[in-house]
Amino acid sequence: MSTKIVVGTQWGDEGKGKYIDRLAKDSDVVVRFSGGNNAGHTIVANGVKYALHLVPSGILHEGKKCVIGNGVVIDPAVLVKEMDMLLGKGIKTDNLLISDRAHLIMPYHRELDKLQESFRGNFSIGTTKRGIGPAYSDKTERSGIRVCDLIDGDSFAEKVKENLKVKNLIIERVYGGEPFNADEIIDEYRNYGDILKPFVIDANAFLFEALEENKNILFEGAQATFLDLDFGTYPYVTSSNPVAGGVCTGAGIGPRYIDEVYGVMKAYTTRVGAGPFPTEQDNEAGNTIRELGFEYGTTTGRPRRCGWLDTVMIRYAARINSLTALAINHIDTIGKAGKIKLCTSYVKDGKTIKSIPASLKELELCKPVYEEFEGWDNVSDIRKYDDLPANAKKYLSRIQELTGVKIKLIGVGSGREQTIEAV
Repeated sequence: MSTKIVVGTQWGDEGKGKYIDRLAKDSDVVVRFSGGNNAGHTIVANGVKYALHLVPSGILHEGKKCVIGNGVVIDPAVLVKEMDMLLGKGIKTDNLLISDRAHLIMPYHRELDKLQESFRGNFSIGTTKRGIGPAYSDKTERSGIRVCDLIDGDSFAEKVKENLKVKNLIIERVYGGEPFNADEIIDEYRNYGDILKPFVIDANAFLFEALEENKNILFEGAQATFLDLDFGTYPYVTSSNPVAGGVCTGAGIGPRYIDEVYGVMKAYTTRVGAGPFPTEQDNEAGNTIRELGFEYGTTTGRPRRCGWLDTVMIRYAARINSLTALAINHIDTIGKAGKIKLCTSYVKDGKTIKSIPASLKELELCKPVYEEFEGWDNVSDIRKYDDLPANAKKYLSRIQELTGVKIKLIGVGSGREQTIEAV
């Protein structure tokens, strides 16, 4: 039996899908344990590009059981559309399994997300406006609607009507929006329930049985450590726990079953939306990184903020997630950027800071301390570590020294085959 977790170590968009796809090849079960369709994994397989938002990336490997865990919030309209997309590209979805305990994103969640962001004005968080936060809020206040309700028509209808008594008042009287019609929602979601019912299971029981049978299980993270509700740059975070610990609550397995934790990172740093970003380069260097790496959101298409690699962040992520290995992407990209900088620590009020402050005010006062490296030529065709340019090896070696975690996988392009296994 082998259990592996793949998590992001920065603000998301690190290219987790590439390594999840690679590790899925040797897995029997692939599990998505947190987040919603605010996340996106882009995978290039056999020359075909797939953008997945809810379906686990293991679906691209025939015969792998792919589980959407209870920690995920599901927009059934998005899930059905994604399944249709896969079928249209010749990918079967027979092995998709959905936890009956997962919560649903409802139309009023999406509307509240938009209205709340607009209401915040200059203090907006920068959400994707897909209803993820309001869905998790309902889950926490115990008014959420789950997949088990969706496939029980009477229970679903009752809960929709009850929820709208409050939601419509908030939408109309607080935000000045238009109320929802309960019957229209019930009719729309009844169709989704009919489509999804054959895929619904007790996911926790299924996973425990897989563990008992010594199956290889891969847990795929969405978003990343610095978007974690507890350990990220709050409040500019997501509404769940995408760190390794989220597997225990988002899939329902105990920590003693976890063997390895892979932390995925870029060879530089990016983020989408508002919030502090110590190594951001809002200048020509940042623009160069953005264009070389095509740094535009998978889910939103928004241009990402770009900057130099921050190893203070990676060290923090290593600690929070108990990382056993790093998987780095965009070594091909950063090498083309000319002179490269690497943040080794922060300075605040004349003192060296080697961890991430909880206070965003303090974090904004932290100034990065850099080391400079020379770039390197194109490496997209290299498949062995020994064949990498000396400058690239020097950069990778320094990252390992500063983070205390071995780099096991090195991405030199977006394709499946463009990965180097470091010995």
